[in-house]
Amino acid sequence: MDLVTTLAIYFAAVIAGFILLAFLGKVPLKYSLRNLIVRWPISLMTGLAFTLVIGLLMVMLAFVNGMYRLTGSSGYPDNVLVLSDGATDEVFSHLGFRDVSEIEFHPSVQRDEKGKPLASWETYVIVNQPIPSHARKDGRKRRFIQVRGILDPERSGQVHRLKLKSGQWFTTGEGGGGVREVTLHEPGKEPRTIGAGEVVMGLGIARELGPDYRKESLEPGDVFSLGDRYWVVAGLLDSHDSTFNSEIWAKWKTVAERFGKETFSTVVLKTVSPEEAQRAAKDLVQNYKKAAVQAVVETEYYDSLNNTNQQFLIAIGFVAAIVAIGGIFGIMNTMFAAISQRVNDIGVLRILGFAPWQILISFFLEALLLAFIGGVAGCLAGSFADGFTASSIMSSGTGGGKSIMLRLTVDLKMMLGGLLFSLAMGALGGFLPAIAAMRVKPLESLR
Repeated sequence: MDLVTTLAIYFAAVIAGFILLAFLGKVPLKYSLRNLIVRWPISLMTGLAFTLVIGLLMVMLAFVNGMYRLTGSSGYPDNVLVLSDGATDEVFSHLGFRDVSEIEFHPSVQRDEKGKPLASWETYVIVNQPIPSHARKDGRKRRFIQVRGILDPERSGQVHRLKLKSGQWFTTGEGGGGVREVTLHEPGKEPRTIGAGEVVMGLGIARELGPDYRKESLEPGDVFSLGDRYWVVAGLLDSHDSTFNSEIWAKWKTVAERFGKETFSTVVLKTVSPEEAQRAAKDLVQNYKKAAVQAVVETEYYDSLNNTNQQFLIAIGFVAAIVAIGGIFGIMNTMFAAISQRVNDIGVLRILGFAPWQILISFFLEALLLAFIGGVAGCLAGSFADGFTASSIMSSGTGGGKSIMLRLTVDLKMMLGGLLFSLAMGALGGFLPAIAAMRVKPLESLR
């Protein structure tokens, strides 16, 4: 049973319990609604408090949910990612080609129609780039750009199941491969022809770099600077909801020479099945003779980068606990104030024949109703965060990590969880005031 189904069952049980209590309590539900409306300033302030609490919780969870979806869609269970021994992140991995050149011929590796193994040879570097003053939105002066040197972009696209949304793959031949002559137009300078390195990039990093050049997003044919040279966008990767959305791919030799890393970071092998991927990873670690390597199934590697998500979840849990205490005391204060104002009403209800436990149920349901309305409003407010983009660092906690652009995601399980959280606050905050209402003496209340 998945989480959505479990939460839906809990929510249905809560609603069924609410209806049952309303039936057993006998006090008309419209009585509680009328009192909430009559005391609308207090009801509104309490409802807004619930709305803010649940709305804030939804936005924070949408961020974490977006990161989980990003890692979940970045790897495949039939891919094996090979790193140098002891490396837990690509940025720290160094594989000499002569040492690992035979890895792609492992019998588990799938081959294309020409009989060539589907292996992606990659060098991963992070480039520290200044942000022009006119493009700074959040005060940052520099950003970290992920660049991946690729031997064969089309083959790497096959391994990672990535296609081009527009443009073309960069060329890789010797001599002029990976370089294109472009005309550079700079403010205050005469146009000049230069040789720019060809790249393909994810849609996220294209949007990130676009404002540097007063554009919404970079497009094929656009020229930008990175490091000590100019580059031209050859194509855009159709890379939504994966870490490749935040990467720039270029010719391996150019990246190795320009950024000082002339070894490979990873070799990604596409095997014939997830079971073969598990066997191949284990076999490479235990039996590859030329060099000690660390081989993991690609999905396991990206799962290991969720350490940042765990830290966010712990922080969210702490914040949720603090705001829940505030919400409980808020509803408690509101209900105690309602009881003090309605002592005579309680006395009349008792004289009319309503039992003490029916009074308790009436006030308890009133607290739940207020929490439910505030929770629904908070979920609706938080749902507007769905689809917004944000940047973060995804890390395994060992000093490495990836700078990624992600999309905040609000889904059904978050909505159901937010409503249940709101109702739990209402139940805890409304129970003690309901007991106090139950203990009101009917004759003393009418004096």
